[in-house]
Amino acid sequence: MSMDKATVANVARLARIKLNEEELDLYTKELSGILDWIEQLQAVNTDGVEPMSSVVERLLPEREDAVTDGNIQEDVLANAPEAAHGYYVVPKVVE
Repeated sequence: MSMDKATVANVARLARIKLNEEELDLYTKELSGILDWIEQLQAVNTDGVEPMSSVVERLLPEREDAVTDGNIQEDVLANAPEAAHGYYVVPKVVE
């Protein structure tokens, strides 16, 4: 499949890209080459091949979902400029 100048010019207009005549010729040739390459890929038989999300088969390490550092409210509130009744105190922003 090849692209003509009118199609490339229309795509450039939709993308808000200003192309001069020389660039239009260049991109017409490049986009046609890309589409030809895609046609070659479509000719490859992929029956029985599972879809992949990555070319590297890698599983992420998992850890046990457990609370390991809870009940440290005093330590957390020690970093606050001001605290009251177990909560951070912040300035009122609603008038």
